[in-house]
Amino acid sequence: MEKFTTLTSVAAPLPLINIDTDMIIPKQFLKTIKRTGLGKSLFYEMRFDEQGNENPDFVLNKPAYRASKILVAGDNFGCGSSREHAPWALLDFGVRCVISTSFADIFYNNCFKNGILPITVSPEDLAKLMDDAERGSNATLTVDLEAQEIRGPDGGVVRFDIDPFRKKCLIEGLDDIGLTMQKADSIELYETTSQLSRPWA
Repeated sequence: MEKFTTLTSVAAPLPLINIDTDMIIPKQFLKTIKRTGLGKSLFYEMRFDEQGNENPDFVLNKPAYRASKILVAGDNFGCGSSREHAPWALLDFGVRCVISTSFADIFYNNCFKNGILPITVSPEDLAKLMDDAERGSNATLTVDLEAQEIRGPDGGVVRFDIDPFRKKCLIEGLDDIGLTMQKADSIELYETTSQLSRPWA
């Protein structure tokens, strides 16, 4: 998993509440178990019309926001069914951070497992960040995970809380497999000892 330390990017405003996982990645794209290739279908029904043409009014289709790595979204982001394809699609598109007032629990947990930082802020701070994000190509935010700060284009700072263990995992780039592999020596010792003491097993 790629490490997350400091991220600077134009932030895309998505001021919609209750963006569910079917809006993030519609069900017809869930036929794969690969984590790659889903970015092209992210927010498909909002990004494209019925003929597959881009909707010029959708934020991620606007020139200033096409390469955004940060989303500033409305309340209750990631609600709905518990599909891990949602963070896969965001990550494959290039999004590494989502800022909202609240997240659905399963989506929130899945983000950390896939190297995405979901940041919860107050409604007042979200309003400030949404205002920053609506400035187009000038909507550059810096997310500093170590300092737990979001720095805006005018020098404003929003602080955020995060579980220390999850923070450590993101900074060190450790997913569940990475955490397990840190115990590789202990696991190997156990297997060797177990084989000697229980050769019949």
